[in-house]
This record gives sequence, structure tokens and C-alpha cells, in this order.
Amino acid sequence: MTTRTQSLPNAQNVTREVLPNGITVLVYENFTAQSVVLTGSVSVGSIFDPVGQDGLAALTADALMRGSQSYDFDTINESLESIGADLGISGSTFTTSVSGKALGEDLSVLLRILSDVLRHPTFPADEIERLRGEIVTGLNYREQDTRYRAGRAFYSALYPETHPYYASSDGTPETVGRLSIEDVRAFHAQHYGPREMILVIVGAITAEQAIALVRENFADWENPSQPVRQRPTDFALPKQTSRVNIAIPGKTQSDIVMGTLGPARLSPDFQAAQLVNSVLGQFGMMGRIGGKIREELGLAYYASSSVEGGITALPWRVAAGVDPANVDLAIDRIIVELRQIISEPVTADELSDNLSYFIGRMPLQLETNEGVASTIRNIETFGLGLDYLLTYPDMIRSLTPHDLLRAAQHYLNPDALVIAVAGR
Repeated sequence: MTTRTQSLPNAQNVTREVLPNGITVLVYENFTAQSVVLTGSVSVGSIFDPVGQDGLAALTADALMRGSQSYDFDTINESLESIGADLGISGSTFTTSVSGKALGEDLSVLLRILSDVLRHPTFPADEIERLRGEIVTGLNYREQDTRYRAGRAFYSALYPETHPYYASSDGTPETVGRLSIEDVRAFHAQHYGPREMILVIVGAITAEQAIALVRENFADWENPSQPVRQRPTDFALPKQTSRVNIAIPGKTQSDIVMGTLGPARLSPDFQAAQLVNSVLGQFGMMGRIGGKIREELGLAYYASSSVEGGITALPWRVAAGVDPANVDLAIDRIIVELRQIISEPVTADELSDNLSYFIGRMPLQLETNEGVASTIRNIETFGLGLDYLLTYPDMIRSLTPHDLLRAAQHYLNPDALVIAVAGR
């Protein structure tokens, strides 16, 4: 037990401190390499995008590194390159993520730049216009991507218009094209602040030193106007199957995304849903769906299923890329697999193989400082407790075929699916 406790991040070797302004800092010391990895999140995302301004939070996040009070765009990049460091910021639905890497001795530089761009961005007009042009170009390109269009149509058909997942957090070419620098500046001033911020530091630095550097750069950050992040309310699921077809001329492939609402990360049956989904469309050659639809019947270029779990419920969905002539047949055969997974327990061999896979992959995810930092951040984000990794193997082993069957039956209804098809 001693070896296990020492080898996995847990309450004994992860230092956790909450600053008075609401920032939670977690540090895991690892001196086997000279580097440190930084990851974290700020409690701001597209959930705060005003109506008609989809993509504002994402544009603001992307613009932070374009210049700040103490560093212009070139100086930010030169300062990082001179020490071989990386730093990035990106927006999503509920949070804005930060990530970085440097030598342990240069963590002070990384945190100083991060603090300045988060707290004092200048949003220079020429840089923001250039950035907006790049984003709009990328969004226009995605409009021709059948896989992306099917996914977006699926989300918009599954979630109501008032839900943050209904629209893309990146916005559209039209909404981003209308955003002004004043919109970006006002959004930042109102929404960026330390409340619920998480910073995880892993690598060649002591916890005492790391926390002292965070205090030095962030302890005096306050924003009284920062709103409290809201959780979406529940909504009624579809009672019958619906289908959306998106025609994109000139395409030789059609993409299918179909499914329904899955569990949130903290749902009691989340792990059971993850395991049964692995059997359905992940393990080996993408589980039963990949084995049947792609390998045996040759109906798809790819076919798999996914269930993620987030702050709120994310979809449980199947995705496949097929010849346009095979769309209807592929959908029918996927539904056959869904009916089977809710009708009878998985086999003993399927359960055994997937239990071994889930337990075995966990140490592999912790082989790098990046993997450790990401795992600790996930644990903190969802309030799983710092000893989560110690209890994880036993929790997974306790799941039975009937636990998996109940989870599948709870979420999957083959007669009430949202189906989106994009392509020719």
C-alpha cells in the first residue's frame, strides 16, 4: 500500500491551497525531470456569450496572448522562446483553459506572463482584427466539413436554444464577424476574475515555492463584477426519433452523428456508462459497432461511440463516416446494436477485457507531468477528492454486467434518437 500511495497523486503528496480570492492551487512535486507543467481553468466561457454574439468568449480567450500591459505580442513570444517555454489559452463552454510548460527555474516567468495577459490584456486593434480574420476563415472552412456539420446539427437538435451546448462555443462566421474590440474588452472586464479559478503545477519545484509564486502573481486579483457561473437546467428529452439532413454539395462521404443525452460526470452511473460504451463502440476495433458496421459489413470508413460526462450532461452518441449510398443501412444497423446493448448484459469476457483496460490505462495516463497535471485538474474540477485514484481500481472492479445494463437502459432509447447526417 505504501508503494501505491507514493506512486499515485493523492491527498498525501498533492498540496492543495485555496487563496482568499478564490483561486485553488494544487501542486505535485516531481524532480525526476527538470521541467514543470502548468494547467488550469478560469471560470468563464461561452455560457456567458450574449444573444447574437456567439463566439465572443472564445475570441476573448484567443486574444489574451496578443498583448498585455507589460508585454506586447512580440515580447510575449520572445520571452517564452528565450527560455524554451510554452503558454496557451483557449475558451470552451464553461471555462477558459490555460496550459504551459517550462523549466522549474522559469516557472516565475511563466506565471508572470500568465498573470499579465489574464488580468491586463490590451487587445491591440491590429492583432485582434488579424485574429478575427483567422477565426472566420477557419469557421468558413469547417462549414464544408461533413463531420463537423453533422456534429453541430446533432447538438442543435438535441439541446434547446437556451442551453449553452445548442450553439458552437466558437460561434459562426456571421456572429464572429460582427464582434468588435469594444465587445471583447467589455466581456473581459466583466467576466474575468479569480473566483473558481484552478491552477495545477506538476514538476521540478517544491509545493512551497510554487504556491508562493502563485500568490505573488495572483493573490491581489479581484473582480467584484465577475458573475457566478450558472449550471444549465434540465430539459425534456425527445420522445421519438428525429432526423436532420445537411446537404453539402461536392462531397463523396456522408457523416452520421446519432444518439441522445448521456450522464453528467457526477452521475452515480457514469462509470458504468463509460464501461458499457467501451463495449458498444470503443474497445479493440471500436467495440461492437466498429466490429459490425465497419469490419464485418463494410458500411463505414469509421464507426464508434462516445460518452464523456461534463459539468452538465453531454451526449451519448455514435458517429460514422459512410458512403452516401449506405447512410440508411448504416443507421439501421447501428440501431440494432443499440437495441442489443439495452436488451441483455454484456458477456463475462467483454466485461473482463474492459475492466482490465480501464484499470490498466490509468497508470499510463500518469507517465508524464502533463498527464498527472490533467488528471489532478479533472479531479479538482469535479470535486472527486484527492484520493480518487487510490479508490478508482476497486470502484471499477465492483461493476457488474447488470450495472452496465442498467446504465445503458437508463440513457439509450433506440426509439427516441436524434440523428444528424451531413454530406451528399
